[in-house]
Amino acid sequence: MGRRRRPRGVKGTVTAPIETTGAAAEAQPEAVLQGVEGKKIEGRSLGQIAWLRFKRDKVAVAGAIVVILLILVAALSRPIQGWLGLDPNSPNRDLIDPNTTLPSGDFGGMSWEHPFGVDPKFGRDLFARVLEGSWVSLIVAFGATLLSVAIGTVLGVVAGFYRGRVDALISRLMDVFLAFPLLLFAIAISASLQGGAFGLEGLPLHISVLIFVIGFFNWPYMGRIVRAQTLSLREREFVDAARGMGARGPFILFRELLPNLVGPIIVYSTLLIPSNILFEAALSFLGVGIQPPQASWGGMLNQAVKYYEVDPQYMIVPGLAIFITVLAFNLLGDGLRDALDPRSR
Repeated sequence: MGRRRRPRGVKGTVTAPIETTGAAAEAQPEAVLQGVEGKKIEGRSLGQIAWLRFKRDKVAVAGAIVVILLILVAALSRPIQGWLGLDPNSPNRDLIDPNTTLPSGDFGGMSWEHPFGVDPKFGRDLFARVLEGSWVSLIVAFGATLLSVAIGTVLGVVAGFYRGRVDALISRLMDVFLAFPLLLFAIAISASLQGGAFGLEGLPLHISVLIFVIGFFNWPYMGRIVRAQTLSLREREFVDAARGMGARGPFILFRELLPNLVGPIIVYSTLLIPSNILFEAALSFLGVGIQPPQASWGGMLNQAVKYYEVDPQYMIVPGLAIFITVLAFNLLGDGLRDALDPRSR
């Protein structure tokens, strides 16, 4: 094949199209697929996409690692104390200066045997008391969060789906609960039930009261979020399709709407846990939460108020425990929110 003679008025040369033989035509798709190496193209589920986005957020991953470590430490606090031979309530009078009732040595009596130091007056090991207080704080926080999520999710999805009078009634109920002076109300309830109630006393009673007070009066925040999400989801096509197939309200609520609310519920629950930790610490700090001699982070801060000028170590240790725990949960919650929100980048 060579050059063709160009028609009049057309400048340049015209080359003939390249003709390919049958073997070459059959080989062309293989050439196009070179480098693919036969790998199948697979779609990703929403969970896989969220996991990939979460892994790219290094700060959130660090927060998740710290949260997992905190949960493990809290769950294994008693075995760890037994393995190290620690007792959170065992006094060490020989480590206390009898003239000042302060720990002997620098930095609150820090040593290899007592890496966090000891508390004034009694000489109890701060490391053991922080370990002991960790499981108390996490049990109260997780229990109260679970109660808030259960009540808020059910009432929020019902209000958002049925709307009308049901929505108005539940919304006004949320407004009433939000208008309560929660801290004062929690102090009053906790103080009135310190002696014993419902067949409980001591530490089980204190933990149960805190879970009820914190969880029962915090559900409107979860309820409002779930209600807003439900109002948006109830207008989607899959809900109309379920109605068209004859599905009734309860089926749509629990089989269609709730699975699509899992993401926002998980995110807000993760952000609610640190708030409940701070609430428990505040009540214990005010003397109406966990009672001594049981160790709690808020109770340790209460006892440290009298010594913070002469023994700041006693306040720094429980304060850092609360700070690290709350920060880790907040970082984890922010990372989950960014990973589960398809509109974020």
